[in-house]
Amino acid sequence: MLNFELYNPTNYVFGKGQIEKLPTFIASGTKILLAYGGGSIFENGIYSQVKTALNGFEIIEFGGIEANPHYETLMKAVAIIKEQNIDFILAVGGGSVIDGVKFISAAVKFDGNPMEMLQKRILIKDLTQVIPFGTVLTLPATGSEMNSGAVITIEATQEKLAFGGSALFPKFSICDPTVIVSLPKRQIENGVVDAYTHVLEQYLTYAHDGFLQDRIAESILTTLIEIGPKVVENPNDYALASNFMWSCTMALNGLIQKGVPSDWATHMIGHELTALYGIDHARTLAIIGPNLYRVMFDTKKEKLAQYGSRIFQLTGTQDEIAAAAIEKTVAFLKQMGMPTRLSECTDNYDKTAQHIVNRFDTRGWKALGERQNITLDKVQEIVEMSY
Repeated sequence: MLNFELYNPTNYVFGKGQIEKLPTFIASGTKILLAYGGGSIFENGIYSQVKTALNGFEIIEFGGIEANPHYETLMKAVAIIKEQNIDFILAVGGGSVIDGVKFISAAVKFDGNPMEMLQKRILIKDLTQVIPFGTVLTLPATGSEMNSGAVITIEATQEKLAFGGSALFPKFSICDPTVIVSLPKRQIENGVVDAYTHVLEQYLTYAHDGFLQDRIAESILTTLIEIGPKVVENPNDYALASNFMWSCTMALNGLIQKGVPSDWATHMIGHELTALYGIDHARTLAIIGPNLYRVMFDTKKEKLAQYGSRIFQLTGTQDEIAAAAIEKTVAFLKQMGMPTRLSECTDNYDKTAQHIVNRFDTRGWKALGERQNITLDKVQEIVEMSY
């Protein structure tokens, strides 16, 4: 097993009615920036619950954070925090709002151009140089409620870039599974697939001796396969909703990644599809992931075969099980309403592969994946196979 450090200071507050506890997590007299997205929290009752719980606090509101949070929008919130001397940020929303708040938290005191945090992938580690924040989760998917990473879109350059650091864990995250009742089916489908792919990025690498990590990863995958289609149709079933929300958090709170290799190339390529075409993040993963496994079959087939035998109970030779596991994955993605071809999402895809390769080359991303063997020619092959 690889050496690792496990640090996760987020107070994860799970279950029904937990929003009422908000004032116990924020010191009295704190001036709060309440950040949210497009306004769905007004329709599902979350906004009123938050405002009621925070009665007596001074609150400045900032709405309109996009589904893929834009740098340009977030910098407006940074200006408000500086002008209003705000002490704390409360993110009320899904992963995009929480990611946006992580950027805002770091950008307020950043010495230099905050865009450099994204372009240079600067790790934010100094707690004295961030604005503390908490979250009220409204859309399970990304695990951002219990990790220190974020992905931000620079609209001007059509780039979607990741950043993070140990100073960017939420102080607390309130996670009430009943919030999913009001979500559109598409968002629940996306959440299931997002979490599922998060696990695959940390699991479908190469054989290692992190046996417990593999078994935890497999339990999350099995749970999502079992409950995914059901929770889309029955979001008011608390057993389904709670297991869905907890699986999404566990998929990317850092636990299954410790001591083992991880990939993330599917995400890095998928982010480009979102930046270029506005395709939902989870749907880009469904488009790219299976083809990445096909192109990198020889170096991933041992873990693909383990995945196929343990998750889908497949039998045969290693190559047969590994190949069938990819097809089983595609079938599950389709069952969850995902497109698996770029042409299902846009007609303007013929130069996509070359565009992404040029982007990666300019950034110096010449080799991706757990073995650093997904070279730019492999990236081109993966994307073209995804058309």
